[in-house]
Amino acid sequence: MVKSPAAPSASGAPGLLLWLGLAVLVVVIDQLSKTLILGWFQYGEGRAITSFFNLVRAHNTGAAFSFLAHAGGWQRWFFTALALAASAFIVWMLKKHPGQKLFCFAITMIMGGALGNVIDRLMHGYVVDMLDFHLAGRHFPAFNLADSAITLGAICLIVDELRRVRGAK
Repeated sequence: MVKSPAAPSASGAPGLLLWLGLAVLVVVIDQLSKTLILGWFQYGEGRAITSFFNLVRAHNTGAAFSFLAHAGGWQRWFFTALALAASAFIVWMLKKHPGQKLFCFAITMIMGGALGNVIDRLMHGYVVDMLDFHLAGRHFPAFNLADSAITLGAICLIVDELRRVRGAK
């Protein structure tokens, strides 16, 4: 009997198609949230939700914290190519380490977030950000759900590595 790529492996690990499906879900939720923000708000507009959180419409032509935002346009294609190359590497890693569930979850979140932001770069030339947290008049840079998925993935990678190192002792 031929095993489906989505079926769990002999070790009980989820299959590649399940991880790819999770990445697609991240992209869909991210793009839906951005579509709603683009429809509800004009550029620069925001709405207070709580005393520490606003929904806003911001555009980021750079990377995290607007890194290279004013670099002249080449960064759009650089960050797109970087995200696509990273996604290809992540798919390879998912195939290579199917039994490492937390690791696979982490890199899947990173890939889903990266691809969500790639879609923005290709469609708009910028990434749509909408989550604005602030305290005592200081605002954390606005971000989006794709960025949140990338951050969650990075945290899970750190936890996975700490668990792996502790297990090796």
